[in-house]
Amino acid sequence: MEETYLLNVEGVKKKILHGGRGELPKLQDGSKFTFHFQTLKDDFERTVIDDSREAGMPMEIIVGKMFKLEIWETLLSSMRIGEVAEFWCDTIHTGMYALVSRGMRRIAEGRDPLEGQKHRCGMGNMFDYHSTGYDDLDELQRTPQPLIFIMELFRVEDPSAYKRDTWAMSKEEKLAAVPVLHSEGNRLVLRREFAQAAAKYQEAVICLRNLQAKEKPWEDGWLKLESLVTPLVLNYCQCQLELGEYYEVLEHTTELLQKHNDNAKAYFKRAKAHAAVWNEREAREDFQRVAHLDPSMAAAVKKELKQLGERMRKKHVEDRKRYQGLFQSSQGL
Repeated sequence: MEETYLLNVEGVKKKILHGGRGELPKLQDGSKFTFHFQTLKDDFERTVIDDSREAGMPMEIIVGKMFKLEIWETLLSSMRIGEVAEFWCDTIHTGMYALVSRGMRRIAEGRDPLEGQKHRCGMGNMFDYHSTGYDDLDELQRTPQPLIFIMELFRVEDPSAYKRDTWAMSKEEKLAAVPVLHSEGNRLVLRREFAQAAAKYQEAVICLRNLQAKEKPWEDGWLKLESLVTPLVLNYCQCQLELGEYYEVLEHTTELLQKHNDNAKAYFKRAKAHAAVWNEREAREDFQRVAHLDPSMAAAVKKELKQLGERMRKKHVEDRKRYQGLFQSSQGL
C-alpha cells in the first residue's frame, strides 16, 4: 500500500489502495469524472455515511462547474483510470458535505434535490441549512469533522466525448446546440415521432432561456434570443396538439401571447387547443384574431370554424339525448 501527500493541498492525505493505469488524465473545463465513492467518519468504527454502490449509481462531476465540494475535483485530478484511493480530508474541506450528500440521496430516492429550497427567501434557506432531513447529516452540520473518502475512478471524458447536460454547457455551446436540436426536432416531426420531437424543441428552449436569464429583458440581446425561442415554442406546441396535450398548449401559447400579442400562429394553436377541450367562445375569439392578424390564414380559419361548429352541434345533440335518458330514468324510479 502506497501512502503519499497531495502536493500543495493542506489538510489532505492520500493512500493508493489499488494502482491505476496509464498517465494522469489531461483535464480541461467540461471534462467529466465518473467514479464510485464511499464516505466514512474518521472514528474507530470508520462509520459509513454514504456509499454510491448501495445507491445503485456512480457519481459524475464536471470539471470547472463549481461543484459544492470543491476538494473532490482536486482528489480525482490526482488519480489514474482504474485507481482506488483513500483520502483523509480535514474539516476545512468537508464543511459542505452534508448539503452535497442531501442532494445525492434525494436523487437516488427519485426526489427533487432542491426540494424545500424553491421559492424561498434567503432567510428561509438559512433555516433549511440546519435541517437536511437526515439525522446523520444534521449531526455533521452541527459538528463539522474530518471525513474519509474512498474513490474508484472509472473514466474521464473530454467535453466532446459525451452528451452534456444543458447546465454544463458554455454560452457558445448552448448557441451551437440550438440549431442542431431544432433540426433534429423537425426530422422527428416528419417521422411523426412527436414526443421525441417535443423533447428536442424543449431542450433547445431551455438552452436559450438560460442565456436569456443573463440579459436585460427587452434589450437587444434578450430580444435576439427571444426571436429564436418563439418558433421553438410554437413547434413544441404543435407536437403537444398532436399528442393531445391540450392544456399544456393553452399554458405555453398564453404565456407566449403575453409577450407577443400579435403572433397569429400562437393564437391559431391556442384556438385549436380551446376547441379540443370544448371552450367554444375562446376558440372562436382566437380564430377571429388569427384572421385579423394574418389574412393569408383566413381560409384555414374558415375551415377550423366550420369544423368547430359541426363538433359543437353534434355535442349538443348528444348532450340532449343523454339528459333525456337521465330524466326518463329518474321518472321510472
